[in-house]
Amino acid sequence: MSKTFIADWRFFLLTIAIVLGFGGILARLSYLHVIQADELSSIAEARRQRAEIRYARRGNILDSRGNILAATRPVIELGVDPVSIKPEDYEKIPRLARLLDLPEETISNAFSKTFRMNSNGEKRPVRWIRLKEAISDSQYDQIKALRIKGIYGNRSFERVYPGGLLASHVLGFINKENVAVTGVERFMDFYLRGQDGYLETEIDGLRRELAQYRSREIDARNGLNVRLTLDSVVQDIVETEVRRLVDEYHPDGISIIISRPQSGDILALANYPSFDPNKFWDFDVDSMRNRAVTDVYEPGSTFKIVPASAALNEGLVHPETQINCGVSSVQYNGRIVRLPADDHQLGSVSVSEVVSHSSNRGAAQLGMIVGDDAFYNYCRLFGFGEKSGYGPGGEVSGILQPVKNWDGLTISRMPMGHAIAVTPMQVHMAMSTIANGGVLMKPRIITQVEDSNGQVISDFEVDPRRRVVSQETANEVARMLSEVVSDGTARSAAIPGFSVAGKTGTAQKIINGHYSHREHVASFSGFFPADNPQVVITVVVDNAHRPNGGIAYGGTISAPAFRNIGQQLVQYYVMSPSAQAPSASTVAVR
Repeated sequence: MSKTFIADWRFFLLTIAIVLGFGGILARLSYLHVIQADELSSIAEARRQRAEIRYARRGNILDSRGNILAATRPVIELGVDPVSIKPEDYEKIPRLARLLDLPEETISNAFSKTFRMNSNGEKRPVRWIRLKEAISDSQYDQIKALRIKGIYGNRSFERVYPGGLLASHVLGFINKENVAVTGVERFMDFYLRGQDGYLETEIDGLRRELAQYRSREIDARNGLNVRLTLDSVVQDIVETEVRRLVDEYHPDGISIIISRPQSGDILALANYPSFDPNKFWDFDVDSMRNRAVTDVYEPGSTFKIVPASAALNEGLVHPETQINCGVSSVQYNGRIVRLPADDHQLGSVSVSEVVSHSSNRGAAQLGMIVGDDAFYNYCRLFGFGEKSGYGPGGEVSGILQPVKNWDGLTISRMPMGHAIAVTPMQVHMAMSTIANGGVLMKPRIITQVEDSNGQVISDFEVDPRRRVVSQETANEVARMLSEVVSDGTARSAAIPGFSVAGKTGTAQKIINGHYSHREHVASFSGFFPADNPQVVITVVVDNAHRPNGGIAYGGTISAPAFRNIGQQLVQYYVMSPSAQAPSASTVAVR
């Protein structure tokens, strides 16, 4: 075989190889640019386009003095694109782990997870794994200095509550998905959340924006601020007293409410158990319940203001009208009704003494004097059996059975605070009615909505619901309630130098369908100064455990808590002493 023939064959084979090579390339290009053109174009377009949400900053929640109770701070959510990680980036894992306070294994696993299986069993590249939910700008600068190509951050906002547990049941919280769950956060979410913006643009291969190709840009509108009636100083005073009660008596639950009687403004509202909205996931749901409006109990003697007010307002009795509390039964509507027992035999006493000495038999007879239908109507007028109107939600109506469902003993038991279920807020607003001259107010927790410059956008006005009793009746009942503190069952609520009006309550809890002799709800609701009420305070303590094992009476548990809070309010508000009030030497505490 000649050398010429061999050379010709080599040339021929090389030509064939080149033709086949170019033919393959041409076929591949044809396949990509014709057959797969639409699919590949969409993929390229998707990687080049960036759609970015510009999150609105949530508005602040402020107390009545402008102190921040809930705020929003900018944070950076840090993540990694595993596909972009280079082999030399693995050497930087220890330094990154220290900056993020994460295990090195966690970061290494994130770097290595480049693919995942979708629902069809196909492999898909992983382009984002979150490493840290929120880091600061300074941390982000340190991380960027490591020059790890695949790590980048997305800016967002984080809700913070500077006071921790302070007023948590009023404020509520925002969950991990930025959804308002409870409290003012949920009730005022429309105003607080603002409106997110939107950006559509293009990026280059290094994920840098090509600003000239922005196609749509809508700025975010930040949320508005909400101002509450709460005073954070008063709230702290109340929560300090709650902690004292917990440490001393280990109760199942506590609710304390303070308000202005003339406006219904809630100055403080606290419950136990409580929770920290900054880390709500560490607390059970039971701790998040606003017991002041969600929990019901039999009010006991604090409810006696209703039959006393009703009988006086209808002109059926006078303060000095005598009620025979020495009898065990009376005739009512043609039948004999057995009266409840009193702790002490009182005999025949005045209506004023029925209230001051908290006579069960006297209260029952006052209810009978008023009559079934009229007494039920007064219960409704005082706000029982219906929601008080507390805005942030969760409120229940309690239980007030209509007259047609009463049994033969209801008219003798309801006037003493049995056979009815109420919330602490209902009791509080009923006592506020007496302090407010007979007008029932709607509790107000929000005063206004304002923008970042302090300009008022919307006002929440004071809302009188209805007149319940006359001014004269309210004044007379207030006088009787002041005798409860000066010479009755609530002497431990007395504040030296100030006239105090109020009523204790000690109600047996119903356990397994029977009244318990061991578990009680101790309460006190009152106001001061009695002749010019400035604040109303209600303290409800569920199943307190006294160190000596004795009964947890409202006069020994809740009334002293009222006094402790009241003395601090006197200093905080610089109140002037009452003209006629017990001095420090005459106040008896028990």
